[in-house]
Amino acid sequence: MNSTINSKHTLLLVDDERLVLATLAQGLSKAGYAVSTAESVDEAEALLASGERPDLVILDVSMPGRSGLELAERLHSFDHIPFLLLTAYSDQAIVEQAAACGALGYLVKPVDTRQLVPAIEAALARAAELRSLRMTGQQLQNALDGEREISIAVGITMVQYRLGRKAAFELLRKTARSQSRRLAELAIDVIKASEALNLGR
Repeated sequence: MNSTINSKHTLLLVDDERLVLATLAQGLSKAGYAVSTAESVDEAEALLASGERPDLVILDVSMPGRSGLELAERLHSFDHIPFLLLTAYSDQAIVEQAAACGALGYLVKPVDTRQLVPAIEAALARAAELRSLRMTGQQLQNALDGEREISIAVGITMVQYRLGRKAAFELLRKTARSQSRRLAELAIDVIKASEALNLGR
């Protein structure tokens, strides 16, 4: 296998069966991934708490103590860390739970490296798409917030200078340009100044 393709990707394997863990870790390391391992949910959480952020977690569902699904739920809400689930048997209820937790894939044991690599690559590609969508969503939200603040600042300027909407907007735009600032930044300052005046009354 060409190890340069995967060399930048970090994986965290979580499985209570040491032989499975060692075999998969060795195979995936040979395939070019940087692999960390944990034998329990607690151990995996300790690694994440120490600051480790794998590109993908491969997680066994059935483990003594805390279930892999419990960690899956935390991974989804904790920095949106993507994950694949492994289980010893195919069970529709578990498949549904895995999907609800945000799993990017579901594999039935026993699995070997040849089966895992395509699933890992597909999951990493999907994780990148989801990350991009989240970033786009945040950018849209920021733009909407900016538009709302500009609209409020235009209203304040209209009242303050007895101007129409268009003239008030132009005044703000010219002021922002003369100060080499973004209009949204100036709008926030206008709102803050107006609030301070109102509080001072």
